[in-house]
Amino acid sequence: MLIARDHPDLAAVVHRPATRPVMPADVVHAALDRLEQVAVELLPAWLPEIADGVRPDTAGLAAVRVAATARARRERYPGTFLPDLARYAVTGRRATTTTPLPVRTRAAALARLVAGAFGRRRVVLLVEPAAGDAAVVAAGATWLGQHGGPAVWLVGAGAAGPEGLPAFRLAPPRAPLPGGLAAGKPHPGSDVEKRLETALAAESWAAGRRWNQSFQSHGLATPVRLDLLWPNERCVVEIDGPEHCRPVHYEADRQRDVQLQLDGYTVLRFTNARVIHDVGAVVQQIGTYLRARRRDMAEGRQHGRR
Repeated sequence: MLIARDHPDLAAVVHRPATRPVMPADVVHAALDRLEQVAVELLPAWLPEIADGVRPDTAGLAAVRVAATARARRERYPGTFLPDLARYAVTGRRATTTTPLPVRTRAAALARLVAGAFGRRRVVLLVEPAAGDAAVVAAGATWLGQHGGPAVWLVGAGAAGPEGLPAFRLAPPRAPLPGGLAAGKPHPGSDVEKRLETALAAESWAAGRRWNQSFQSHGLATPVRLDLLWPNERCVVEIDGPEHCRPVHYEADRQRDVQLQLDGYTVLRFTNARVIHDVGAVVQQIGTYLRARRRDMAEGRQHGRR
């Protein structure tokens, strides 16, 4: 949230290494594996040609490879980087017939791809070093920064120690506003909905939201459950997991969106990965829409069927 507010050109990714690094190279490889994981989760944001879903069979994978190769040529990504990554994202299997990219080439390509998928200029990894690891982490972070990879920010108590690194203090986030400004709750099994609610709770403009409410277009229509709704502003927010990329889910979502739009609602859709990795930008976009909608309402401009 603070990064989205103060650094709107940066996409922040939290990185919690599974093991403690011994050498700076360990930091580099763990950071790139984390970026690759995020890129996989963000598909199809960086390959919209397959947004309608793809079958992991021979024909489906061939279509993915064609789309990824075309984008790689347009945007000058190295070698088979994009086709191999797209295949891995769809199948969970890595290519075994291509030569791995040099580390510095992979670092630059992953950093550019993830930043672009978030609609940002650069990506920054937020790392909280364990006590005594800050010097090793800082050395690895410096290498990444010098070779076109992601920026790395060391955070928390373990970041103290290395000399020569710029230090910044961020103002603490605002406390959640008093209760009564929201109805309903995030789904108890959805950490993504809970994360979004925590961020919205600190924003005064987010008052009036309703979680997981039933909606019926008319008396004979089948009721549907909306993830998040601002009824006065007629704004619906839907949070989609990877299953929504499958053709059946995708078509059902589009049909529901059309009906909601005919009823005068605007539908904002975000993927789970987007909320997890860039909740500040998601909140910012929702707020931008709601404030504009309220201005229109105050000036007497209405949209859709009432």
